[in-house]
Amino acid sequence: MKINENAPVVATGEIDVLADLETVWDVMVSIDKWPSWNPEVKDVFISGEVVEGSKFQWKAGPGTIKSIVQRVEKPNILAWTGRTLGINAIHVWQLRAHNDGTIIRTEESWEGLMVRILHGTMQKMLQDSIDSGLQYLKIEAEKRKKEI
Repeated sequence: MKINENAPVVATGEIDVLADLETVWDVMVSIDKWPSWNPEVKDVFISGEVVEGSKFQWKAGPGTIKSIVQRVEKPNILAWTGRTLGINAIHVWQLRAHNDGTIIRTEESWEGLMVRILHGTMQKMLQDSIDSGLQYLKIEAEKRKKEI
């Protein structure tokens, strides 16, 4: 699965984490725990395991996002689509082992009328979210690594 590289808003980010691939993966796929380590996520509801077709709802920013897991390739790829406030999103996470840690790459695309109208604001909002989300994930994964 790929994001829509031709969408009005596209953001990407990458970070090196000093934690093994499995630890990072476990943090990412524990969707119900996101609010415990990412202050931008206020609430999450998911029923069951994270598998292709799983649905989850979460609150981040002004709206509740309804998402569907589209791709799961443990421990390397997690992708979902989401919809909120007329925005259609595609988000892809890619993990790969590197030296003593993990490289996390993430990318997301947004489409919809509001995205086209408020392009500059939405672009900044998404890039800021990608950047901060990577930092929060790094902190949590490195913290969990130390607890093991």
